[in-house]
Amino acid sequence: MNYTKIIKILIFLCLLPLFANAEVNVQEITLKNGMRVLVKEDHRSPVVVSMVWYRAGSLDEVNGKTGVAHLLEHMMFKGTKTTKPGEYSEIVAAAGGRENAFTGADYTAYFQRLEKSKLPISMKMESDRMQNLVVTEEEFKKEIQVVMEERRWRTDDKPKAQVNELFNSLIFRAHPYGRPIVGWMSDLENMTHEDALEWYKKWYSPNNAILVIGGDVDTQEVFAEAKKYFADIPAFEIDKRKPQIEPKQNGSRRAVLKAPSKLPYLQMGYPAPSLGKDGQENKKEAFALEVLVGVLSGTSSSRLNQNLVRNTSRAISVGAGYSMLSRGGQSSFEMYGTPSEKVSVVELEKYLKLELKKIVDNGVTDAELNRVITSVIAGEVYQKDSVFGAVMQIGQLETMGYSHKIVDDYIDNIKQVTSQDIQEVVKKYFHDDALTIVTLDPQPLDKNKVAKGKPHAH
Repeated sequence: MNYTKIIKILIFLCLLPLFANAEVNVQEITLKNGMRVLVKEDHRSPVVVSMVWYRAGSLDEVNGKTGVAHLLEHMMFKGTKTTKPGEYSEIVAAAGGRENAFTGADYTAYFQRLEKSKLPISMKMESDRMQNLVVTEEEFKKEIQVVMEERRWRTDDKPKAQVNELFNSLIFRAHPYGRPIVGWMSDLENMTHEDALEWYKKWYSPNNAILVIGGDVDTQEVFAEAKKYFADIPAFEIDKRKPQIEPKQNGSRRAVLKAPSKLPYLQMGYPAPSLGKDGQENKKEAFALEVLVGVLSGTSSSRLNQNLVRNTSRAISVGAGYSMLSRGGQSSFEMYGTPSEKVSVVELEKYLKLELKKIVDNGVTDAELNRVITSVIAGEVYQKDSVFGAVMQIGQLETMGYSHKIVDDYIDNIKQVTSQDIQEVVKKYFHDDALTIVTLDPQPLDKNKVAKGKPHAH
């Protein structure tokens, strides 16, 4: 699993159950410099979560400088005009809080979880590094090595992650989603501290940022604090983003990856529509695909698990995935799996396609549709108390160009999906001329080989 997949899963786990919560109760203001501030009060515990979201991710990178968005995220912890490298992390820790950041294709976000009285610490910190970041060559040289180690750990050491990276580069040949968030290694090797500083100066403006606060706070007091710390930061003009559209695929794309591994693996998928920017465009198809994921994957009673793992032993593991949210206007529907010992990847591909054909021929049952609905509602029980999840949800949606209010009708939209809707979307998008598939050809393992990379912490 690569960096992109990890981000998708983390976001999905936070979002899916929270989509079902119609009681968002979010208040918003826009500061004089264009920065938006959104607040969700939750007084059940004396905790506050603060997140600053920048509308800049790997989607906005250019060839030759992939990974710079993620690298800049690292550099945001390496000091400002008034603080030394790592000082902010020390301050948050001393206050009993937690902080971190993450970079996706569509955004970069920084967050702190603190006792409610400590919120000004977060405000002051994010305000300072929004306008006063220092990117030195010395710190850059150390941190780029950390990022390269992270790439080795997330991708180069993991055959399935390599498959996923190759798959993305094939299904998105022209679109930036085909590039890894962590960056290509050659780009990282040739990156300079000037590249990171250029990215900062291009995108890290208050009018390209959203502050989201949730927890045991008073909204008007938060607004006053936000004005105090952020309103006077000068804004600059953000480059107008042009549509980036992947050309229509008119023939299957296949690749084989050879890497040391115990087992083979395959990942296959098709270009698919995402939810339109207004939450209405492509809505019917997007929700049909959303339900299809639940029908095929996710639980022990899902079709792929039942038909290919439990009942026939044709696969050791199988799954499906789809993201309806996309700032880049593109998405894909994917299926993946590891075949059993006596089953080849070619045969597993055939079996996965057969499951799609069954849906085209016979549709899905009411029981399957109800199971998906029940799963969404049940998820709410486990996650609705998460302040962090709520703030995550609001920030992601708003940064990607959606309104957080689209969650109000999520369950109703799920309930409206019919068997015919799913049949139609499979017929329309899942055909061989649109198929991309990457298979892992396992090579002998070297027992003496040492892992190349390691994870990092700010």
